[in-house]
Amino acid sequence: MTGRTEKKGGVIYILTNPSFPEYVKIGYADDIKKRLKQLNRSECIPFAFRVYATYEVTSRLSDLKLHSIIDKLNPNLRSIETFDGKQRIREFYAMNPEDAYSILSAIAEINNCEDKLHRVLPNADEIEDEKTAEEIESENRERKSPIDLGLCEIPVGAELEFYNIGNPNSGRRFRVIDNHKVEYEGKPWSLSALAAKLLGSKWSVQGPSYFKYDGELLTDRRERLGV
Repeated sequence: MTGRTEKKGGVIYILTNPSFPEYVKIGYADDIKKRLKQLNRSECIPFAFRVYATYEVTSRLSDLKLHSIIDKLNPNLRSIETFDGKQRIREFYAMNPEDAYSILSAIAEINNCEDKLHRVLPNADEIEDEKTAEEIESENRERKSPIDLGLCEIPVGAELEFYNIGNPNSGRRFRVIDNHKVEYEGKPWSLSALAAKLLGSKWSVQGPSYFKYDGELLTDRRERLGV
Protein backbone atom coordinates (compact mmCIF):
# COMPACT_ATOMS: atom_id res chain seq x y z
CA MET A 1 0.00 0.00 0.00
CA THR A 2 1.20 3.49 -0.85
CA GLY A 3 -1.04 5.25 1.64
CA ARG A 4 -2.47 7.42 -1.09
CA THR A 5 -6.24 7.84 -1.28
CA GLU A 6 -7.78 7.24 -4.66
CA LYS A 7 -9.71 10.21 -5.94
CA LYS A 8 -13.32 9.26 -6.32
CA GLY A 9 -15.86 11.22 -8.29
CA GLY A 10 -19.40 12.00 -7.31
CA VAL A 11 -22.07 14.56 -8.06
CA ILE A 12 -23.36 17.85 -6.80
CA TYR A 13 -27.11 17.38 -6.67
CA ILE A 14 -30.16 19.60 -6.69
CA LEU A 15 -33.07 17.90 -4.95
CA THR A 16 -36.66 19.03 -4.68
CA ASN A 17 -39.48 17.86 -2.47
CA PRO A 18 -43.21 18.60 -2.90
CA SER A 19 -43.47 18.83 0.89
CA PHE A 20 -41.64 22.18 0.78
CA PRO A 21 -41.66 23.44 -2.83
CA GLU A 22 -40.15 26.79 -1.87
CA TYR A 23 -36.81 25.13 -1.06
CA VAL A 24 -34.17 23.12 -2.91
CA LYS A 25 -31.51 20.95 -1.32
CA ILE A 26 -28.00 21.30 -2.75
CA GLY A 27 -25.28 18.90 -1.68
CA TYR A 28 -22.73 16.28 -2.67
CA ALA A 29 -23.04 12.51 -2.95
CA ASP A 30 -20.65 9.76 -4.00
CA ASP A 31 -23.72 7.78 -5.02
CA ILE A 32 -26.90 9.75 -5.62
CA LYS A 33 -29.15 6.67 -5.44
CA LYS A 34 -27.82 5.77 -1.99
CA ARG A 35 -28.18 9.37 -0.85
CA LEU A 36 -31.82 9.41 -1.94
CA LYS A 37 -32.50 6.20 -0.04
CA GLN A 38 -30.97 7.73 3.10
CA LEU A 39 -33.06 10.87 2.84
CA ASN A 40 -36.27 9.06 1.99
CA ARG A 41 -36.11 6.60 4.89
CA SER A 42 -37.71 9.18 7.16
CA GLU A 43 -41.46 8.89 7.74
CA CYS A 44 -41.58 12.51 8.94
CA ILE A 45 -41.84 13.92 5.40
CA PRO A 46 -45.07 13.41 3.41
CA PHE A 47 -43.35 13.16 0.03
CA ALA A 48 -40.02 11.79 -1.15
CA PHE A 49 -37.04 13.80 -2.36
CA ARG A 50 -36.39 13.60 -6.08
CA VAL A 51 -33.41 14.58 -8.22
CA TYR A 52 -33.81 17.74 -10.25
CA ALA A 53 -30.26 17.84 -11.61
CA THR A 54 -26.74 16.52 -11.04
CA TYR A 55 -23.29 17.83 -11.92
CA GLU A 56 -20.37 15.39 -12.02
CA VAL A 57 -17.35 16.50 -9.97
CA THR A 58 -14.07 14.99 -8.76
CA SER A 59 -13.92 16.65 -5.34
CA ARG A 60 -16.15 16.04 -2.35
CA LEU A 61 -15.77 19.67 -1.30
CA SER A 62 -17.20 21.00 -4.56
CA ASP A 63 -20.65 21.46 -3.04
CA LEU A 64 -19.18 23.63 -0.27
CA LYS A 65 -17.70 25.90 -2.92
CA LEU A 66 -21.11 26.14 -4.54
CA HIS A 67 -22.69 26.90 -1.15
CA SER A 68 -20.14 29.68 -0.71
CA ILE A 69 -21.00 31.17 -4.10
CA ILE A 70 -24.73 31.18 -3.35
CA ASP A 71 -24.18 32.56 0.16
CA LYS A 72 -22.14 35.43 -1.27
CA LEU A 73 -24.75 36.17 -3.93
CA ASN A 74 -27.55 36.20 -1.35
CA PRO A 75 -26.84 35.18 2.26
CA ASN A 76 -30.57 35.17 3.06
CA LEU A 77 -31.33 32.15 0.87
CA ARG A 78 -29.71 29.54 3.14
CA SER A 79 -31.84 27.78 5.76
CA ILE A 80 -30.24 28.73 9.09
CA GLU A 81 -31.87 28.36 12.49
CA THR A 82 -30.99 28.27 16.16
CA PHE A 83 -32.23 25.17 17.96
CA ASP A 84 -31.48 24.22 21.55
CA GLY A 85 -28.96 27.05 21.72
CA LYS A 86 -27.02 25.89 18.66
CA GLN A 87 -26.99 27.32 15.17
CA ARG A 88 -27.88 24.82 12.46
CA ILE A 89 -26.86 25.58 8.88
CA ARG A 90 -28.60 23.37 6.35
CA GLU A 91 -28.17 22.48 2.69
CA PHE A 92 -31.58 23.97 1.93
CA TYR A 93 -31.98 27.17 -0.06
CA ALA A 94 -35.10 29.28 -0.53
CA MET A 95 -34.93 29.35 -4.31
CA ASN A 96 -36.64 27.62 -7.17
CA PRO A 97 -34.85 24.70 -8.85
CA GLU A 98 -34.53 26.59 -12.15
CA ASP A 99 -32.41 29.28 -10.47
CA ALA A 100 -30.25 26.66 -8.75
CA TYR A 101 -29.81 24.87 -12.06
CA SER A 102 -28.80 28.09 -13.82
CA ILE A 103 -25.92 28.51 -11.35
CA LEU A 104 -24.69 24.97 -12.03
CA SER A 105 -25.13 25.56 -15.74
CA ALA A 106 -22.97 28.70 -15.59
CA ILE A 107 -20.26 26.83 -13.66
CA ALA A 108 -20.35 23.98 -16.17
CA GLU A 109 -20.07 26.43 -19.07
CA ILE A 110 -17.15 28.30 -17.49
CA ASN A 111 -15.31 25.01 -16.97
CA ASN A 112 -16.26 23.71 -20.42
CA CYS A 113 -17.99 20.75 -18.73
CA GLU A 114 -21.54 21.06 -20.00
CA ASP A 115 -21.55 17.31 -20.66
CA LYS A 116 -21.25 16.67 -16.91
CA LEU A 117 -24.46 18.56 -16.11
CA HIS A 118 -27.63 16.46 -16.24
CA ARG A 119 -31.23 17.59 -15.87
CA VAL A 120 -33.44 14.77 -14.55
CA LEU A 121 -37.03 14.78 -15.78
CA PRO A 122 -39.72 13.67 -13.28
CA ASN A 123 -41.46 10.35 -13.80
CA ALA A 124 -45.23 9.89 -13.78
CA ASP A 125 -45.40 9.12 -10.03
CA GLU A 126 -43.37 12.21 -9.15
CA ILE A 127 -45.57 14.41 -11.33
CA GLU A 128 -48.65 13.01 -9.58
CA ASP A 129 -47.08 13.62 -6.15
CA GLU A 130 -46.34 17.23 -7.08
CA LYS A 131 -49.92 17.71 -8.25
CA THR A 132 -51.27 16.23 -4.99
CA ALA A 133 -48.98 18.46 -2.92
CA GLU A 134 -50.12 21.54 -4.85
CA GLU A 135 -53.76 20.64 -4.26
CA ILE A 136 -53.16 20.16 -0.54
CA GLU A 137 -51.31 23.47 -0.32
CA SER A 138 -54.10 25.21 -2.22
CA GLU A 139 -56.73 23.79 0.13
CA ASN A 140 -54.68 24.80 3.17
CA ARG A 141 -54.36 28.36 1.90
CA GLU A 142 -58.07 28.56 1.27
CA ARG A 143 -58.92 27.17 4.70
CA LYS A 144 -56.59 29.63 6.39
CA SER A 145 -57.93 32.56 4.42
CA PRO A 146 -61.75 32.87 4.34
CA ILE A 147 -63.07 33.87 0.96
CA ASP A 148 -64.02 37.52 0.51
CA LEU A 149 -67.08 37.60 -1.71
CA GLY A 150 -66.65 41.31 -2.39
CA LEU A 151 -63.15 40.76 -3.75
CA CYS A 152 -64.61 37.98 -5.88
CA GLU A 153 -66.92 40.59 -7.42
CA ILE A 154 -70.03 39.06 -5.84
CA PRO A 155 -72.27 41.84 -4.51
CA VAL A 156 -74.49 41.78 -1.44
CA GLY A 157 -77.91 40.55 -2.53
CA ALA A 158 -76.53 38.16 -5.14
CA GLU A 159 -77.42 34.47 -4.89
CA LEU A 160 -75.02 31.58 -4.56
CA GLU A 161 -75.99 28.11 -5.73
CA PHE A 162 -75.10 25.10 -3.59
CA TYR A 163 -73.52 22.44 -5.79
CA ASN A 164 -72.93 18.81 -4.90
CA ILE A 165 -73.94 16.12 -7.39
CA GLY A 166 -76.28 13.56 -5.83
CA ASN A 167 -77.07 15.73 -2.81
CA PRO A 168 -80.77 16.64 -2.47
CA ASN A 169 -79.76 20.20 -1.54
CA SER A 170 -77.80 20.70 -4.75
CA GLY A 171 -79.24 23.62 -6.69
CA ARG A 172 -80.58 25.51 -3.67
CA ARG A 173 -79.80 29.21 -3.72
CA PHE A 174 -78.73 31.46 -0.85
CA ARG A 175 -78.60 35.24 -0.68
CA VAL A 176 -75.30 36.98 0.09
CA ILE A 177 -75.68 39.30 3.10
CA ASP A 178 -72.07 40.50 3.47
CA ASN A 179 -68.58 39.72 2.18
CA HIS A 180 -68.35 36.45 4.10
CA LYS A 181 -71.85 35.16 4.82
CA VAL A 182 -75.11 34.08 3.22
CA GLU A 183 -78.60 33.84 4.67
CA TYR A 184 -80.11 30.49 5.63
CA GLU A 185 -83.38 30.16 7.53
CA GLY A 186 -83.22 33.83 8.43
CA LYS A 187 -79.75 33.63 9.98
CA PRO A 188 -76.22 34.46 8.74
CA TRP A 189 -74.04 31.48 7.87
CA SER A 190 -70.46 31.18 6.70
CA LEU A 191 -70.04 29.17 3.52
CA SER A 192 -68.09 26.42 5.29
CA ALA A 193 -70.65 26.05 8.09
CA LEU A 194 -73.56 26.00 5.66
CA ALA A 195 -71.85 23.54 3.32
CA ALA A 196 -71.22 21.17 6.24
CA LYS A 197 -74.87 21.55 7.28
CA LEU A 198 -76.22 20.81 3.80
CA LEU A 199 -73.83 17.89 3.36
CA GLY A 200 -74.70 16.45 6.76
CA SER A 201 -70.99 16.39 7.58
CA LYS A 202 -69.61 16.26 11.13
CA TRP A 203 -66.31 17.66 9.90
CA SER A 204 -65.34 21.07 8.61
CA VAL A 205 -65.37 21.40 4.84
CA GLN A 206 -64.02 23.86 2.32
CA GLY A 207 -67.16 25.94 1.81
CA PRO A 208 -66.22 27.76 -1.43
CA SER A 209 -65.81 24.38 -3.15
CA TYR A 210 -69.57 23.79 -2.86
CA PHE A 211 -71.01 27.09 -4.05
CA LYS A 212 -71.31 28.60 -7.50
CA TYR A 213 -71.89 32.12 -8.74
CA ASP A 214 -72.96 32.57 -12.36
CA GLY A 215 -72.23 28.87 -12.89
CA GLU A 216 -68.64 29.16 -11.63
CA LEU A 217 -67.35 27.49 -8.45
CA LEU A 218 -66.16 30.09 -5.97
CA THR A 219 -62.76 28.38 -5.65
CA ASP A 220 -62.27 28.68 -9.41
CA ARG A 221 -63.51 32.26 -9.37
CA ARG A 222 -61.13 33.29 -6.61
CA GLU A 223 -58.20 31.68 -8.41
CA ARG A 224 -59.16 33.29 -11.72
CA LEU A 225 -59.42 36.75 -10.15
CA GLY A 226 -56.27 36.24 -8.10
CA VAL A 227 -57.89 37.10 -4.80
